[in-house]
Amino acid sequence: MWSRRSALSGGMAAAAAFGLGRLALAQGVPRSTVTTGPDVEVEIADGRLRGGHSRGALAFKGIPYAGPVSGAGRFREAPPVVPWIGVRDATRLGPPSLQKAKSTYGEQEPAYAEDCLVLNVWTPAVNDDKRRPVLFYCHGGGFATGSAGSTAQDGARLAALYDVVVVATNHRLGLLGYLYLGEIGGANWATSGNQGMLDIVAGLRWVKANIASFGGNPDNVTLFGESGGGFKVGTLLAMPAAKGLFHKASIQSGAALTRMPKAMATETALRVLKGLGIAPNELHKLAEVPAEQILAVQLAGEQGQGALTLPSDGSAPVGRDGRLHKAGFWLPGSYGPVVDGTVLPADPFDPVASPLMNDVPLIVGHNRDEATFFNMGRPDTFKLDEAGLKARLAVEFAGDAEKLFNVYRATYPKATPSELYIAIASARWFGADSATTADRKSLQPAPVYRYHYDYESNFPIPGTAATLKAGHATEIASLFANTDQPGLEGNGPGLEEASTHMSAFWANFARTGKPSAPGQPDWPRYTTKDRPVMRISSICQVENDPEAAARRIWQEEVAD
Repeated sequence: MWSRRSALSGGMAAAAAFGLGRLALAQGVPRSTVTTGPDVEVEIADGRLRGGHSRGALAFKGIPYAGPVSGAGRFREAPPVVPWIGVRDATRLGPPSLQKAKSTYGEQEPAYAEDCLVLNVWTPAVNDDKRRPVLFYCHGGGFATGSAGSTAQDGARLAALYDVVVVATNHRLGLLGYLYLGEIGGANWATSGNQGMLDIVAGLRWVKANIASFGGNPDNVTLFGESGGGFKVGTLLAMPAAKGLFHKASIQSGAALTRMPKAMATETALRVLKGLGIAPNELHKLAEVPAEQILAVQLAGEQGQGALTLPSDGSAPVGRDGRLHKAGFWLPGSYGPVVDGTVLPADPFDPVASPLMNDVPLIVGHNRDEATFFNMGRPDTFKLDEAGLKARLAVEFAGDAEKLFNVYRATYPKATPSELYIAIASARWFGADSATTADRKSLQPAPVYRYHYDYESNFPIPGTAATLKAGHATEIASLFANTDQPGLEGNGPGLEEASTHMSAFWANFARTGKPSAPGQPDWPRYTTKDRPVMRISSICQVENDPEAAARRIWQEEVAD
């Protein structure tokens, strides 16, 4: 049976095959790893820090929030920070998690490291006894790439414009963050598959203990994240260890109902051990393996080689186009947060929203044309005729192809075949689960607000006459008010207005629990009666249940 979640995995793999340089554009090339301007100092629990000025705010970078996780600390929960003596420099970005080269800043390479547990803080002022809202960002890049130090996600402008404090962490990624060994090694390894998520919890605990020194309110913390970062936010909403450390949340282009089952995670672990030449009863040897060797096994699997490669004997759920179709989102050889019964007791939104988020207001949504980004390496996508569209849908959706074609053709009678494909693929990868997430969250006491980001980027898609439009990651710079820097958002008319509205919505949500923006319509609480959606662009509008017929097809008829 085809699964839209498995198709997501395949689509992201196609984007990765095209090259992570495009993802680096979404994250932004750093304007500098060094914060400039007059020094400013602040005292926290672990010692004294020296920061600087950046784009109208104060910036403190590379602050350790937990101890080393290499060697004997590998696949273990991070220890506390060892306090330091004297003043620690916090004007330079710290190392991102070990990952594929050139997957964060393009050609400007940072120093990747296994010991990467540092964070950045942007604030209007320190030591002024103010209690500003805190926005805590989880970076994107799936669970394999990314960092807290990119230009598009720099928090200085957001902090300066809206009098808020912005925090972003580096945390363990890939197999180093999500290799689940609990079924193989027993209780001593029970939390190993969620160390990347527990790193973020450690960051939230750091905020609880220290953010007041930066003018922030530890009792008013909003989680937000895009793509893989949104996926992380959704996971934190269902983690007992994170309960009470944040008070509001937003999931941007990262809604997903389930997380990795233990059985699938264990299959991945067995393959990794085989690739490393370590027997299941020799887990202690993992501490001696160079981290780069573990990364090499991971990267080889992403390239269809080595121990994590799916079998080619027909037993793997791979379609004729090489895309994954039948086994659900999680597949042997993949990695990510694990429903281990302890750190993550249950799926966040399946069959219901976790009761742990009962009192947490939530924003959830996606970009209208998400799939343009994931088809940047497939120029034929933007040249489809109707016959080509139907042929592709037949491959990717099997028995559901005709019903999807019919409902989208009726919804968008003037759309080209390529535009129809982008609409269908965008719903498959992000829109359908955003709607279901909102439906299930709406049954809880705390409100949920749903959005579509509609602003059309004029960023060109290589090899075609098309542009990204409202593609994946094009909203990041708008939310952070960083549209003055070149990136996927383009530079078209109305961009500044769209950014003003989106950043205000999120800042006011962090302040009050209800998103609002000056001069824009009231954003109603989402219910399954009307299903109101805020459509964010240069001019915002509320629309009840957009693509209603298509939504019903996804939720009620298309194979899950």
